[in-house]
Formats: sequence, structure tokens, C-alpha cells
Amino acid sequence: MSEVTAAPTVRILKTRPGGDSKNPTTEYSSLLHTVRNLGLLRRRTGFYWIVFSILVLATGGAVAGFVLLGDTWYQLLIAGALGIILTQFAFLAHEASHRQVFESGPANDRAGRILANMFVGISYSWWMNKHSRHHAQPNVVGKDPDIEPDFIRFNEEDASKVGWLTSFMTRRQGYLFFPMLMLEGLNLHAHGFRTVFGRKKVDKRWLEITMLTTRILLYVAVIFYFLPLGMAFAFIGVQLAVFGVYMGASFAPNHKGMPQLPHESKVDFLRRQVLTSRNIRGGTVMDAFMGGLNYQVEHHLFPNMARPNLRKAQEITKEYCQSHNILYTETTLMQSYGIVVRYLNKVGLAARDPFDCPMTQRFRVHT
Repeated sequence: MSEVTAAPTVRILKTRPGGDSKNPTTEYSSLLHTVRNLGLLRRRTGFYWIVFSILVLATGGAVAGFVLLGDTWYQLLIAGALGIILTQFAFLAHEASHRQVFESGPANDRAGRILANMFVGISYSWWMNKHSRHHAQPNVVGKDPDIEPDFIRFNEEDASKVGWLTSFMTRRQGYLFFPMLMLEGLNLHAHGFRTVFGRKKVDKRWLEITMLTTRILLYVAVIFYFLPLGMAFAFIGVQLAVFGVYMGASFAPNHKGMPQLPHESKVDFLRRQVLTSRNIRGGTVMDAFMGGLNYQVEHHLFPNMARPNLRKAQEITKEYCQSHNILYTETTLMQSYGIVVRYLNKVGLAARDPFDCPMTQRFRVHT
């Protein structure tokens, strides 16, 4: 019986392999074979053209509203709507990067690069590098870039290393997580520019530089041309805040608070993907709201599966995991947010209490 150490808010998970216990790879192969035979790995290009067309129409409506409203603070409503629309475009770029849209790899790359750089304003190359590493080693300490320490610390060892000045916020990082997402939009744009202008190798560097700079210059120029200075800054701030919160609120429930695996762990592919991922219930509305990310388990098991096929794949995967005694996690969206907040706060407690001075700590030890 194998054992996986869970994050503080998740109980210890124990699984018993079914099938050929000497070669757990056959378990995933059997599941993949079933999914493929049902045609669930076929592309659904028509679906993506429909979604893209709806988003283009929505963008056109936002632009029309922007022009018609003129010099009024109601423009902030347009800014919020634009933040939502751009997040939906980001979902499409994400799916293109996984080869879910077209049969051809180059066609998916072209679509993903245009959507990410020109529409959303995020470097496609940066996203591909980071997200590919995440999919290969989800929640594996030292290998998954999504749990590397930043403002938020995702494990107690990293939390214990924060400085005295930042420990106050780290100990409350769960409560601060969603408010801080208002800056995530700006952070994503900054990562893109640092990547394309950095020293590391970047695929199609000059194309991405051209796309990103053209997009940002045109966007900022239009906003500041049509709106007064203060209102223009407010418009961009609201758009970035909504975009950041929406992006973070869609990606955070998927792995945060799920088991983290040691750097050198030897866990087979099926369990590594299932045990570290969390699905979100909600039906068609949730499918649209999260762009298919609510089927995180299936997305990790079949990363090139088109969004409309994930629901059927979930039924098969869930039954398969139950029959092989592999814990399959599924919650509501609000429950997942609660798990994330509690988990991050618990991790943050490993940070040094800023109100405990060294003299006090020494006194406590001696007494």
C-alpha cells in the first residue's frame, strides 16, 4: 500500500493499486484506451470557433459601450466587463497551448500566441514553459513552478524562511490571497515583458516583443485619448483587478490545499495527477465560468482533450478511480475557496511571529 503525504488541510491519502500492481502504468493506459475508444480525444474545433465568435462580439459590444458612454465614471463597468472578456480569451489561449483546438500543432501555437500576446497581453512562450512544467509535476515540491515561494508561501518550510518584516502578512496570507489577486493581472503582464526582454531563450522572441508592445501601446493610447487622466488610470486599474481576480479565482481551486509530493517522490502518473487535483461541481454554468478548468483531474490526465468532452471523461474517470481505490476530490467552488484560505493560513503559521522578539523567545525556551 503506497502513501502520499497530504497538505495540512487534506488528510493522509492511502491508495491500493488495482490491475497490475507491478506496473501501475497499465492502469492509466487502460483508462486512456477507454477514453480514446469513445472518441473523447477528438478535436471540437467548431465549438472553439463559436466561443471565439461570442467573445469577439462581446468585445465589440464593450468597445461600442466605451465610445457611447464617453466621459463618465460608468466607464468602470466597461472596464470590469473587459476584464472578464480578456480572461475568457486567456482560457482559449490556454486550451490552444494544450493542442485542444486544432489537429495541427503549429496551428494551435499560432492561435495561442495571437490570443495570449495580442488579445490578453501575456507572453505565450512564458506561459508554455511555466505551464508545461506544472503539468509534468503538479504540486511536486521544487519542480512545480506554481508552488514556488513568492508573496504567497505554499508549504511550511518556505513560510518559515520569510523575514521578520514580512512574517506578519505571511501568517495571514490566506485572508490576503484573494485581495492580492487584484495585482495578479499586472504581475502576469510584467512576467511576459521580463521574459521576452530577458536573456533566456524565447521561442519567436521578436514576434512576441512586437505583439506585446503593439498591444499595450494601442490599448493605453486609446484609453488615455478618450478618457480624462484620472478616469483613464481608474479604467485600467479596474480592468487589471477584475482580470487578475478572475484568473486567480479560476486557477487557485485546482491544486491549492491538495497534497504536495516530495521532490524525489516516486508516484505513478495516474496518482500524481489525480491526488494533487481538485474538481469543481457546477454543471454548464461552471464549465463556462472556469473555461473547463473545473474538470482539473481530467484536464491533467488528458491535457489535449477538448473542453466539451471533459464532462463525459469525468464520469469515466471518477468511476475508474473509485474502482481502483484512488481518492477523487470534487467540491463546490465556495468550498474550494474555503479550503484554499484555511490551508494558506495554516501554512503561514510557520512564519515567525513578528511580535515575538528574540529575547522573549529565549525566555520562553528557558522557562
